[in-house]
Amino acid sequence: MTTDTLSPPPLLDADALIADMGARARAAAKHMATAPTAKKAAALKAGAQQLRAQAAEILTANAQDMAAGEASGLTSAMLDRLRLDETRLGAIADAVDAVAALPDPVGAEIDRVERPNGLVLSRVRVPLGVVGIIYESRPNVTADAAALGLMSGNAVILRGGSEAVHSNRAIHAALAAGLAEAGLPADAVQLVPTQDRAAVGALLRAQGLVDIIVPRGGKGLVARVQDEARVPVLAHLDGICHTYIDGAADPGIAVALAVNAKMRRTGICGATETILIDRAYPGPAAIVDALTAAGCEVRGDRDIAALAAHVTPADASDWDSEYLDAIVSIAMVDGLDGALAHIDAHSSRHTDAIVTEDAAAADRFLTEVDSAIVMHNASTQFADGGEFGLGAEIGIATGRLHARGPVALEGLTTYKWQVRGTGQVRP
Repeated sequence: MTTDTLSPPPLLDADALIADMGARARAAAKHMATAPTAKKAAALKAGAQQLRAQAAEILTANAQDMAAGEASGLTSAMLDRLRLDETRLGAIADAVDAVAALPDPVGAEIDRVERPNGLVLSRVRVPLGVVGIIYESRPNVTADAAALGLMSGNAVILRGGSEAVHSNRAIHAALAAGLAEAGLPADAVQLVPTQDRAAVGALLRAQGLVDIIVPRGGKGLVARVQDEARVPVLAHLDGICHTYIDGAADPGIAVALAVNAKMRRTGICGATETILIDRAYPGPAAIVDALTAAGCEVRGDRDIAALAAHVTPADASDWDSEYLDAIVSIAMVDGLDGALAHIDAHSSRHTDAIVTEDAAAADRFLTEVDSAIVMHNASTQFADGGEFGLGAEIGIATGRLHARGPVALEGLTTYKWQVRGTGQVRP
């Protein structure tokens, strides 16, 4: 007599999985590149409606992720990024609708010139092709990335973090239903079906199948992608954002912006992490007190620590920390030059702001700070594709190549030259 034994599950063949997904995405991308604007918009509107119709299922899935996150000890900021409710889910659906209403970038003429020999040269926008997007925590990225990828004529392969696995699957199911309703290929938006890290490695090695990788997450994720990728990478690094309070700042505006930039939502990449205060500014204590009253832990240099007993002395690591929490580091600086030097040494080139009524100082700050987004008298929390009128974003690109700042429809296109002649031959 024999005894049945359970055999171990088969090992994941990550390369085969991604090769299959990539081949299907490549076929879908060819279809999407020529899909009419109205059809793409219809798919997004149907997807948005499915997000609303399947709200109960999506919120139930999110509750599973929240429970798992709490059990595993996720920080309050990470849980905030993960959490969905009716309002947030409604905003996700609204963002998909907003992308559907945006001008289609595919086929748009960037510029045109006629050469002396009569040749007419134009540059027109075309999709990137197959876009791989690797992200952490935020289930809204599933919808935003899918919507932007579709409207820009691409196919996308999504690989979300394990924290949001159930939420991502539920959102993807709603968007897939919208694609089917509009008669577009379901393979235009695929979600990697496993959380095995080997699938990430296979995606990073998928030359010829994937045209670009967009990582959106913490330093560890981005570092791995940049180290291992054999596919071009559009990096979205951490948000070590600064707000500089100039000596000529209006005190009422300065306090309001400092609190909003840090505390409106502490877990987003546009949250200010370091506040710099000009020694000439008359009310630094009021800024510290307002942040403390709002529930923020203040870590300050020697001058700031001297203002209040509850200020924790900052150490060197604080100036390079993305807290994503109700913590802020504050330093006193010697005017605009001191602020520029500190930002140059510690900024992640994401978003930096100046608060001042001095137009010359503002112009110099906006010119000299080398970040993707620079602001004057505005909260860094506005560093968001929706707030920029882009409908949504897949992240804030902090590099210099291809796209910078909020990456939306145009950031997911490239261009080709079209040359029109009348029989010219080259002498």
